[in-house]
Amino acid sequence: MQRRKLSLQELGRLTPAQYTGSEKLPVVLVLDDIRSANNVGSLFRTADGFALQHVYLCGITATPPHRDILKTALGATATVAWSYHEDCAGLVRQLAAGGAQVQCLEQTENSTPLHRFQAAPPLPLALVVGNEVSGVHQEVIDAAHGTIEIEQYGTKHSLNVAVSAGMAVWELSRQLRHGKG
Repeated sequence: MQRRKLSLQELGRLTPAQYTGSEKLPVVLVLDDIRSANNVGSLFRTADGFALQHVYLCGITATPPHRDILKTALGATATVAWSYHEDCAGLVRQLAAGGAQVQCLEQTENSTPLHRFQAAPPLPLALVVGNEVSGVHQEVIDAAHGTIEIEQYGTKHSLNVAVSAGMAVWELSRQLRHGKG
């Protein structure tokens, strides 16, 4: 069995213009006080890679064209729709009032394990990810519909925010694009 690495041309990636006009997954990311611009850039790449609808940058989260965002985003800030909002809890209430299902990626009482979460209407689904040290603010959790947790089995109680979001977005994409199987 041959395992030759595919060239960029063989991958058939969309051009930025094609991407802009393409159908997006009905998922948005909400970044609640992300302190690392490198994580923000990585989250932009995840949003581009899975064709998410929007990235909301809130609170202290850096915004493009911050050089560390651009360094890790590798051009995704030019393709992914984004906006800045100072008040994350207010934005979450606004998204929920507009019909979005808001889920925080956080460890809480009564959280739903990621492998048991079922992405279903109402859509879009807004996935809130929080600060690398303190997580998602309680006021934001209180304004959301629920929380999703990635179960962990080691000695650490958290994963890097960009890694966690990538895992959750992959699962949401799998469900919404290919069924819940």
